Amino acid sequence: MAWFVLVIAGIFEVIWAYAMKQSHGFTRLWPSIITIVGMLISFGLLSWSMKSLPLGTAYTVWTGIGAIGAFIVGVAVLGSRPARCVLPQR
Repeated sequence: MAWFVLVIAGIFEVIWAYAMKQSHGFTRLWPSIITIVGMLISFGLLSWSMKSLPLGTAYTVWTGIGAIGAFIVGVAVLGSRPARCVLPQR
């Protein structure tokens, strides 16, 4: 059950990250509210899952879901382009 809750917490991390982008620096009401509520839910579920999962494992999985999910949402929904690594010329 803790793993399921942790995955849901990670999904809420993606939701609040997207809503924060849409809030335009917390100047738009509804995206700002969704951000705050999403954060509370995400942190609450993460905290609950840590009752039975180790800190390092739970936090790493939660952060990973958020990072990969935010990347996918950025590319698929917001039309962002992945950054290119440009090495200096010699």
